[in-house]
Amino acid sequence: MNDLPSAQSNGPTDEFRAAIHAYGIEVESSELVLLTRYLDLLYAANERMNLTGIRDRTVAWMRHIFDALTLLPTLQQSEARSVVDIGSGGGIPGLILAIVMPSVEFTLVESTGKKARFLEETASQLGLSNVRVRCQRAEVLGAKELREVIDVVVSRAVARLPILLELSLPMVRHGGIFIAVKGEQAAAEVAASVHALGELRGVVVEQLRTPTGTLVIVEKSGKTPNRYPRAVGEPERLPL
Repeated sequence: MNDLPSAQSNGPTDEFRAAIHAYGIEVESSELVLLTRYLDLLYAANERMNLTGIRDRTVAWMRHIFDALTLLPTLQQSEARSVVDIGSGGGIPGLILAIVMPSVEFTLVESTGKKARFLEETASQLGLSNVRVRCQRAEVLGAKELREVIDVVVSRAVARLPILLELSLPMVRHGGIFIAVKGEQAAAEVAASVHALGELRGVVVEQLRTPTGTLVIVEKSGKTPNRYPRAVGEPERLPL
């Protein structure tokens, strides 16, 4: 691993540095500079809109940055070339992963206009040419434009798993994966998703515990029927 800069008041904390080392994650010094700048922009924008409820930046290095980076080994193993982040919000995990995976194309899906503008402006200020932002509903994109062409779809803190599966799996190519970042209720959500998985052609291949949560990894096992995703709002109103 490259030498990491010393922890500073706004830079990477010692806890973060120890965590990525223990998890086997390699981060370039130049990427740490961009991650620090990302937090600068996130917290500046958080004064105007609700992007994060974590007020302490030292905590954000673990709860936001490290939490997002726990997806990195799975993404690398999958050899993903295209990733979609559904409900990207403040860019977690999408923008963070785009910083450390510059050769992968990231599409950040965010239907709230002011949050989508934050994502666009932040990607521009960080010089991330591998990021595009779509201010659109996932149901619309999964029905046509992004249907079954994406290597990996990710989502964090958006909805319960049965809902997320209908928003995500229509975008995933056959053999690709969906990664849901979940917490203590991950196993219960998986148990509640049996019907949705069958309908949408997904198989849970792993529930990977990390120091900050659980990654539910779903492989696309076949073609999703054309009736999914349903109309905007239907997955939330009446989950599969």
